Formats: sequence, structure tokens, C-alpha cells
Amino acid sequence: METITIVLLMLLAVVVSDSVVRVLPLPVPLPLVQIGLGAAIASVASIRVELDPDIFFLLFLPPLLFLDGWRIPKEGLFRDKGIILEMALGLVIFTVLGVGFFVHWMIPSIPLPVAFALAAIVSPTDPIAVSAIAARVPIPSRMMHILEGESLLNDASGLVCMRFAVAAMLTGAFSFSAAFFTFLWLAFAGIAIGIGVTIGVTRGKAFLTRRLGEESGSQILISLLIPFGAYLLAEHVHASGILAAVAAGITMSYAENSSQSLAVTRVRRTAVWDTAQFAANGAIFVLLGEQLPSIFWGAVKNVHASGSSYWWLPVYVVVIYGALVGLRFLWVWASWRFALSRRSDGQQTVVRPSWQLVATMSFAGVRGAITLAGILTLPLFLNDGTLFPARDLVIFLAAGVIILSLVMASICLPKLLKNIDLPAEDTHQKEEDYARIAAAEAAIMAIEKAQHDLATGRADADIFTDVATRIMELYRKRIDGRMHLGEERELAVLSEEIEKRLRITALKAERQEIYRLVRARRLESTIASKMVRDIDMMEARYG
Repeated sequence: METITIVLLMLLAVVVSDSVVRVLPLPVPLPLVQIGLGAAIASVASIRVELDPDIFFLLFLPPLLFLDGWRIPKEGLFRDKGIILEMALGLVIFTVLGVGFFVHWMIPSIPLPVAFALAAIVSPTDPIAVSAIAARVPIPSRMMHILEGESLLNDASGLVCMRFAVAAMLTGAFSFSAAFFTFLWLAFAGIAIGIGVTIGVTRGKAFLTRRLGEESGSQILISLLIPFGAYLLAEHVHASGILAAVAAGITMSYAENSSQSLAVTRVRRTAVWDTAQFAANGAIFVLLGEQLPSIFWGAVKNVHASGSSYWWLPVYVVVIYGALVGLRFLWVWASWRFALSRRSDGQQTVVRPSWQLVATMSFAGVRGAITLAGILTLPLFLNDGTLFPARDLVIFLAAGVIILSLVMASICLPKLLKNIDLPAEDTHQKEEDYARIAAAEAAIMAIEKAQHDLATGRADADIFTDVATRIMELYRKRIDGRMHLGEERELAVLSEEIEKRLRITALKAERQEIYRLVRARRLESTIASKMVRDIDMMEARYG
């Protein structure tokens, strides 16, 4: 009962947090509000969550990383793959070395291997936290794609670095070659398993659907189980479950391009995944807030044992965060100066990344769930049975960096993004127009064929012809509007927008009238539910 109660309390906090953010006069990031509510729960409730890092990883990370991989624009991911890989691999190693030595110098009570472990786990940015920040602070699309791609891939490199730092602390030895080959296995085996699981499941699902038909509930449940299957299988063979979940999501987006799922399945699946994402994202940060009091008092005991004052704790957090931002600024400036200043054909352009752009990327590197869960995996004891040195202190420092990165991003990003000079981005308007015209032409051809097949040999063939003509006329108007240029095209687009607004207004009026009839008991509720569902799907199409 206690476990169920705390779960329900946290879900309630997630719901309340969204309302709190909406009424606040300042644009406070949702994760900060959720952390505060979690801390409030911990201060008034006698129930405590014993957070097992392995269970935390399994419950929250696979579905969220899978969904991020599924929905991230693949064109942006592959277009900027060079920059993303530099930041996901090179920047992590650069941060581990720089911050690790700095932390050991600043706090001598933290052994160098433990300092490296702390630096490794605070180096990865978090896609969940990045998405939460972007929800309140509009980030340019290309910058957001780079941040998402980096955060999806740098988790593995950060966790591997942490693993070997901890092993060095436990055994007193470190092998670079063993670390290198282990990283290769973690990365490539994890990616291969993620791809294989998704392809196998989607093909099996398609085979059964062709023979038995499609049931929306089971299709949605399968999509929810894929990331867990990929993660568990990868962890079973000691590969990266995180990369397996990401690879499964990316593969899922390609598999969906050739699938023939029912429209109602896709609509319902989107709603289910949106709900799961909102609940899991919020629960992660509420859990962080709930853990804060115990983390803080553990760190206080640690610094007292070393003869220092607990007032130094916030100073350490600020200085470590400053070092992270400074190293990230240097790396982004050095790598982007060459990468973003070149065209795809290798020709130089006059556009070079400004300090404002580099600073924006530096503060946008927020930390989140990966850092929290990873730092909690630190062992309690060394191999000789003694306590793991400075464990509570480094856990507090990592938690402090998470919170401070969220605060600084919410403060600095709106100011830095104001009037920022970014390289021009392709709007892909021509590709969209071409696709809409091609889709409309395919629809007209399909209608003509279907009308001919349905009307052949029937006495009422004229009815089929009239209906088909009306529908095809809508598609021809869409084609004409997209083929115009200049002012004519703008008028066509405006006409489409007006039509959309009027249709949505009409659909809302239909729905309200149906509800009125139900309240007046002039319409049976099951019939009303079916009618409202049809209206909702039509409104979703125009919305």
C-alpha cells in the first residue's frame, strides 16, 4: 500500500505541476516545478522511495529514449552527424578529463577515480530535460535537432567512462585497450540489437495483421513493449540498453513508413504515447525532488567528516557547473567554427558561429535523468569492505548540477535566443508543396478507379460519378493552390487557413450540439460517443 500511495502522490504532483506552470507569471521550466513538488512530498510524507537505479533505468529510460529516437527528425540527425558525434564522444571525453582533474584539485577528499566518475556522469546532456526546456523556450529547429541528437548518443559514452572510473577505484587498475573495446561492444551491439528487435517485431506484427486483421489495443501495446524488449536483451548480453532503445526508436520511424496501420490505431497510439511521455517525464523529476533531502543530509555528513563546512556545498555545485559550461563553450566554439561555416559541398560561407550561438549551445546542455540514475549506481563499498569514498558528496554534487543547469537554461536561453544570428535554415516549402501535389494527384487517380469499379454495371452509376466529382474537385483546388507562385500562392494558402478555421468552428458546434442532445436525453450515449469520435478525428485532421 505504501508503494502504491507514493506512486499515486507522484502522479498527482505531475498533474498539479502542469497547472502550476500555467499560472506562474514567469516562464519557469516544468522540471523545476516538479522537483519542488517532489521535495515538498518528501518533507510532509513519512513514506520514502528506495530508488533502485537498475529499476529506475528500466522503467523510465527505454520508453522515453525510444520515443525521442522515433520522433526526432532523421534528416537533421544525419545532416549534422559530424557535429553530433563530436559532441557525443569528443566533448564527453574532454569534459571527463577537464572536470575530473578540476574536482580532485578543488576537493582533495574526493579521490581522482571518483572525481572522474562524477565528471563522466554529469557530462551527458539529457533529451528529456532538453525537451522540457524547449517546451517553454522556443529553440531554433536545427539547434534543437543537434541537442537532441547529442543527448541521445552521449549517454553511452558517459556511462562507459563512469564504469571504468569506478572500476579503477575498486581495483586500482585501468586498461585503456579494455575500455576502448568494451565501448565498441556496448555501442555496436546495442545499436544492432535495437535495430534487430524492431525489424523482427514489426515484420511479425505485419504478418499476423495480414492474416488475422488489426486490433488497435494490441498494436499500441506492442509499440510500448518494443523499447523494453530491446533494452533488456541488450543488457542481457552486456551491451548498451540505452543505445538499443534509441536505435529501436529510430528504426521504428523507418518501419512506420512502410506499414499499413489503421488510421484509428495511429491516432490512439499517439495519444497513449503522449500520455506516457508526460507522466514518465514528470515522475523522473518528482523523484529527484523526493530524493533531495536525503541526498543533502548525506552530503552534509560527508563534508563534516572531512572537516569542511556544509556551506561549501552550493559553492562546489556552482563552480563545477561553471567548469562544465566553460569546457562546453570551448569545445563548441572550436568544433562549430569549422563545421557550421562550411556548406554541404565544402565551400566556405560568410556565416560563422557567433559567441551568442556558442553560448546558447553551452547553456542548453542541461542534465537530467541519466545523471541522476547513473550517479546512484555508485557502489556502497570498496572491494576490501570499506565505504566507497565521498559517495554521498558526489551524489549531491550531481543532483545540484542537474537543478542548476535547469535554472540557468531557463534564465539564460530566452536572453541569448533574442535576436540571435543563426545560419539560414531551409524551410522545405518546395518539398512540402511537391508532396501535397503528388498526394492529391494519387488521390484523384484512386478515386477515379474506385468510382469506375463501384459504378460498373449499376443503374445508379450517375450517383457515383457525381460524388467522385465533388471529392476530386477538392483535390484539384489543393493542386492549383500549391502550383501558384507569389501573391496567388499566398492567397491560396490564406484561403486554406480560413477554410480550416471555419471547418474547426463547425465541428466544435456539431460536438456541442450532440452533447446538448445527450443532456436533454434526446440522443443515446453510445451513438453520441461514436459521433463525437468521428468529429474528433476530423478535427484532428484540420488541427
